[in-house]
Amino acid sequence: MKLADMEARIQSARLLTYSAARMKDKGEPITKQAALAKLVASETATFVTHQAIQILGGMGYVSAMPVERHYRDARITEIYEGTSEIQRLVIAGSLFKEYGIKI
Repeated sequence: MKLADMEARIQSARLLTYSAARMKDKGEPITKQAALAKLVASETATFVTHQAIQILGGMGYVSAMPVERHYRDARITEIYEGTSEIQRLVIAGSLFKEYGIKI
């Protein structure tokens, strides 16, 4: 069911964001956790708004509907402050470093 998938992704993004904030408050390094939070949150925003448009059908594309603007706003979050692909590179680099893998 779409609503359940939407909620699961929202909760996952929220928990990753809280985790990064908690690490920052403790003064711990947050490079990987911040990249994970941004990647998941930005892709979740796009997924959730796209699903909302699907639920609303043709009305979801009407500019008078808030969801249409939310979708456009969500798409830009995957681009500014580091694209999703850049976040993936940061995460992968952190994992290589964490596990002592040299490339």
